[in-house]
Amino acid sequence: MTKRVALSWSGGKDSCLALDKLTKQGVEVACLITTVPIEIGRTFGHGEKMELVNLQAKALDIPVEFISCTFEDYTNSFANALKSYKHQYQLDGIAFGDLYLEEHREWGEQLAKDTSLEPIYPLWGRKEDALHLLATFVQSGYKATVIRVREDVLDITWLGRQLDTAFIHDMMTKDCCPMGESGEYHTFVSDGPLFHAKIELEQPEIIKFETTQKYEFQKIKLIQKE
Repeated sequence: MTKRVALSWSGGKDSCLALDKLTKQGVEVACLITTVPIEIGRTFGHGEKMELVNLQAKALDIPVEFISCTFEDYTNSFANALKSYKHQYQLDGIAFGDLYLEEHREWGEQLAKDTSLEPIYPLWGRKEDALHLLATFVQSGYKATVIRVREDVLDITWLGRQLDTAFIHDMMTKDCCPMGESGEYHTFVSDGPLFHAKIELEQPEIIKFETTQKYEFQKIKLIQKE
């Protein structure tokens, strides 16, 4: 019997790589889950527009569920919604794209326990494995664009960069996690092996936040593959 799971989805490289690995393992990702704090009206993970995550779901042909919450009741809102999705999608587990931060895993495992689901971490490993994991993503065939950077680590020239071999080379010169596990940078995946359509991102504008800068694309289009 095929295992059915929900995948916590940010729209970036980590959750996409988790999806790819789960699919190759024969696990069915029944739905994607994205939290949207009402304080910002954007995704919790990357501060992205819901429209872009909806386009990813369409391109992947996997339903996405948005959990509306506040920062204060984030965990309770997630748990309550997950209990509903468990029955709606007949879920066996909840999967996360976390890599090595123990406090993130502890949170996810407690959430899974509270909802009687299996916690699944397909990318889990050691901090030292992050560079290898970045190379794995670059070689995977998915297209990811840097959409947000933390100013104390990476300057504005990193915005809009594609994750490729040059990106790996330049990241090796920086004193930070190559996968940006502590929020050094965030990405948006627009195409790849599991995508039935690709997302075209054009006319970027830079939005400055308190400690980060973000690319905001003014023209977005879903293009079906032949």
